[in-house]
Amino acid sequence: MNRKVTIIASNGNLFDAYKVFNIAAAAGASDDEVAIFFTFDGLNLIHKDLHQHLPVPAGKKHDLERFKKANVPSIPEMLQMIQEMNVKLIACQMSMNVMNVKKEDLVDGVDVGGAATFLDFAENADVSLTF
Repeated sequence: MNRKVTIIASNGNLFDAYKVFNIAAAAGASDDEVAIFFTFDGLNLIHKDLHQHLPVPAGKKHDLERFKKANVPSIPEMLQMIQEMNVKLIACQMSMNVMNVKKEDLVDGVDVGGAATFLDFAENADVSLTF
């Protein structure tokens, strides 16, 4: 379809990661141009260590078994998949400064930029989502 899809990831639990990466994967599989802007707790989704052990929302631990039964890929697998689809990953510089996150704390392939960097990409977006 060749749409331009922008996603803002501002929350950092396991279910937030699945929402963000599932939409990004669907758009990437459709040959859409996709960028995700990770801000504040959303940085957890691309943090080298934290993305492998994201917190589960209260009262939702029972859903983890459903993910396994449905053969849903892990967050690290989904992250690798979207990177292979050339989804652009942008970490918010201001959020990194506030939360004391360094570029080397993030998975490889992440760009660091301010809101203006994301806005340049999002200017003509066909779809814009926030999680």
